Amino acid sequence: MGVWYFLILFLGLFLIFKGLFMKKQSLLIKKIGIVFVGLLCISFSIFMFSPGSAEIISDLLNLE
Repeated sequence: MGVWYFLILFLGLFLIFKGLFMKKQSLLIKKIGIVFVGLLCISFSIFMFSPGSAEIISDLLNLE
């Protein structure tokens, strides 16, 4: 499972760098959206790496 969390982490880093270093002039809202999604991916992967996160997710999804 840790492989998927690393992939989400690297995807978040990629999105942040893509949003910050866009060459062409695009909408500011699009840049902010890409950076925000990247931050969400990074925060989710860091949360999932913490101990006890699997139990929290199973309680939220009512899994037994």
